[in-house]
Amino acid sequence: MMSYADLEREIDRGARPELLRGWVLDVLDDVAHGRRPLRAVRHPLGFTCLPVERAGPDGVCVHAWPADPRPVRPTTSTMHSHSWDLLSHVLHGQVRNELIEVTDAPVNPVWRVYEVHSRGDLDEMAATDRLVTAVTATVETHSAGDSYALRAGGFHTSEVDPGQPAVTVALGRTTPGACDLSLGAVDGRSHRVHRDRCDPMETARVARQIARLLAPG
Repeated sequence: MMSYADLEREIDRGARPELLRGWVLDVLDDVAHGRRPLRAVRHPLGFTCLPVERAGPDGVCVHAWPADPRPVRPTTSTMHSHSWDLLSHVLHGQVRNELIEVTDAPVNPVWRVYEVHSRGDLDEMAATDRLVTAVTATVETHSAGDSYALRAGGFHTSEVDPGQPAVTVALGRTTPGACDLSLGAVDGRSHRVHRDRCDPMETARVARQIARLLAPG
């Protein structure tokens, strides 16, 4: 079993991608056969998350975007920022990140900033007084074998092309005092969003689907 530090080191080095792939396939096999008691989560932004490990401020997940995803209908928008530093390695497909420049605009705002407080399967979307504009500053496309990092607090979107599945292994390290944020309607109000957690049978099916994408040959 590779630790967070082991995975971080291998992603930073970039010399042995087959080691990362092999580790993820072992994890998926454990999930598919019920040896690892976790439940997949359908994220509101269109991907499925397998929460592999959580130890203090550090977390490891496998993220998968299916070829035929459900329509993404977030209650705010797809533009968001994390409360944690992200280090991700693409195992299959392509992931496109748009890095968003957000500027305070109390007079002529386009978006309101919402704080996201997650408790289990419930996200509390708390409308703040911060009003902003947002423009795309950079677009980055990462293919299988690439790694990328996103700093805590950096607004972005992460998407895949329709019909093109993608899989990543994602490492997150929480930044003390930071909060997950999302951009939403200026006239919106605080509300709640429930995440769809899969049952054990569906989780096993998801693990097998991801493993088929990553299988050698």
